[in-house]
Amino acid sequence: MYMTDDLQKLLEILPPEIQQVAQQHPQRDNLIEIVLDLGRRPEARFPHQAEYLSETAVTRAHLNYCVQRVGEFGGDNRAGIEQTLHRISAIRNRTGDIIGLTCRVGRAIYGTIHIIRDLVESGQSILMLGRPGVGKTTALREIARVLADDFHKRVVIIDTSNEIAGDGDVPHPAIGRARRMQVGRPELQHQVMIEAVENHMPEVIVIDEIGTELEASAARTIAERGVQLVGTAHGNEIENLIKNPTLSDLVGGIQSVTLGDEEARRRRTQKTVLERKAPPTFDIAVEMLERQRWVVHRSVADTVDSLLRGHQPNPEVRTVNENGQVTITRESPSVSSLNFSQQSQKRQRAGKILPFSQTQNKDGFSGELELEFSSNTSSKLPQQFLGDKLDSLDEDELCHLYPYGVSYHQLETVIRELNLPVVLTKDINRADAILALRSHARKHTNLRRMAEEHQVPVYTLKANSYTQITTSLQQVLGMEEPSIDDEPEPNRFARSVREDDEIDALEEARLAVEEIVIPKKQPVELLPRSAKVRAMQHELVERYNLKSQSFGEEPFRRLRIYPA
Repeated sequence: MYMTDDLQKLLEILPPEIQQVAQQHPQRDNLIEIVLDLGRRPEARFPHQAEYLSETAVTRAHLNYCVQRVGEFGGDNRAGIEQTLHRISAIRNRTGDIIGLTCRVGRAIYGTIHIIRDLVESGQSILMLGRPGVGKTTALREIARVLADDFHKRVVIIDTSNEIAGDGDVPHPAIGRARRMQVGRPELQHQVMIEAVENHMPEVIVIDEIGTELEASAARTIAERGVQLVGTAHGNEIENLIKNPTLSDLVGGIQSVTLGDEEARRRRTQKTVLERKAPPTFDIAVEMLERQRWVVHRSVADTVDSLLRGHQPNPEVRTVNENGQVTITRESPSVSSLNFSQQSQKRQRAGKILPFSQTQNKDGFSGELELEFSSNTSSKLPQQFLGDKLDSLDEDELCHLYPYGVSYHQLETVIRELNLPVVLTKDINRADAILALRSHARKHTNLRRMAEEHQVPVYTLKANSYTQITTSLQQVLGMEEPSIDDEPEPNRFARSVREDDEIDALEEARLAVEEIVIPKKQPVELLPRSAKVRAMQHELVERYNLKSQSFGEEPFRRLRIYPA
C-alpha cells in the first residue's frame, strides 16, 4: 500500500504566514484538513487532535487570497485544485459572501481495497457506508482503478464534486483507465447517471454520495440494466438506510403487509408487519467502521429481511493487521442468553449452539453466541434436533428445568417431539433454569426467593400453549432471540402483563407513524386494544401532529392513524 497526496499544491493556496507554519509542522503527513473561519484563528486538523496555526485571526483578505487560487465554486459550494484530489468547501453568509473555508487534503491510496478485492471481482453491485472521513471516496477511487486496469472493464465515474477524479478537465491518474463524467449541478446527478448508461455503454458505474430519491431511483434503473454499481450513501450501517424513506429503495424498500391470522400466529408477530418491497439495488453492503475494519453483508436482501423480523444479521468482519494481512471473522448476533454455569456451557457445546465469546453486559447476561442454523428458523424446529447425539449426552450436559405453574404434560410433549436436551426436575437444587407461568410468577413471591437463594435464572411465558412453550424452551437453550411478546425475565417481575401490553401498544403506534404514515402517507390500522391503551396511543399520535380515530366494536375496537 502506498499513497500520493500532492500536499504542497494545497498548501500553496494558503496565505504565506499560514502556509509557512503548515509546511514545517511535524505532523504534516497526517494532515486531514485546514479550516479558515472569518474572525477565528486558522486551525489544522489531524486524526486525533487539532492545532492552531497562528495567533492572528483570519481576515477577509486571507479568504480572498485562497479563493483566487482555486477553481470555481460549484452549486454545492465546492472547488478544487486542478490535477489534484484536494477539496475546498465554502461556508457563505446570508448574502452569499464566503466567510469560511475547509481545505481538505485529498490522497490517492493504492492497495486499500485488497480487503474486499474478491467482492469487487465478483461483478456484484457494492454499496459503501460509513461516517465522513472514514475513507469511502478513497475506496471508490481505488475500486474504479482496479476494475478498469486489472479487470479491463468499461468503468464510468459520475463525479459530482470532482472529488473522485480531481478538479479540471483531465482526471487524476489515480482512477487509471476509468472515464469520468462531471456533473454541472448537484441536482442533476441522477440525469448524468442515466446518460452515462445510455450513451457510453459502461460495464461499471461508480457514484459517490447517493443522497436523493431521484438518485436512488436512477441507481435502481442502472442495476436493472445489468450494469455493476459501486457507490456510497449517507449512513453508518444498513439500519440507517432502512429507516431513511429517501434511500430505503437502495436496500429494497419497506412496505406494510397485513398477515392472515394463521401466518401471524406462526410468526408470533402482529398482523401488520414491515417487509422488504423489492430486491435491493445493491447486492453487497460494506460498513466501513474504521479504515482497517470493515463489516461485509454479502446478501443485503437477507440482512434486511432479518432486521425487519427482529433478528440480528451475522455479517463478516474484515480487518487488516500491521502486515497487511486480512482476517475474516463472523459478527455473531446478540442473543439474549443467561450466563449459565460451566455445566450449562458444556450442554451448549453438545447441542446446537456454540460459545463465540463470553462477554458480560449490564443485565448480567452473556452475549455473543454464534448460531449454527439460520436466524430465520421457525418455531417448529427439525424433528432430529440432536439425533442420536442426545442419547450420548452426560447428565451434566443436559438442561435441568424446574417448571413452576407450567403444564408438565405439554412440556414433556414438546421436549419429546423436538428431541431437546432438557430434563424436567422437581428439585430446585439441581435446576439450571426455572420456567414459570407469568401469572403465577407475579402472584407467588416465594418464586423470587427460591431463584435468588439458589441463583437460578427464571424465564416466564404467558400461556400453557404449544407455541409459547416451544418458544420459551428455545430461549432457555439460547437457540433463538426472544420476541417482544415472549421476552425472558430472569430474576425480575416488575412488569405486569398490563404494562407489557401498554409498552407493546405504544411501540406499535410509534413504528406505524414513523415507518408508514409519515414517510408513505398511508393510513394504518393498529391491533385491537383496551380503551385505556387506545387513549395512550391517541396521545402519542397527537405528538406527531397527526389524527387518529377509534373504530370497531369491543373487544375488537382499534385505532386508525391518518397521514397529515
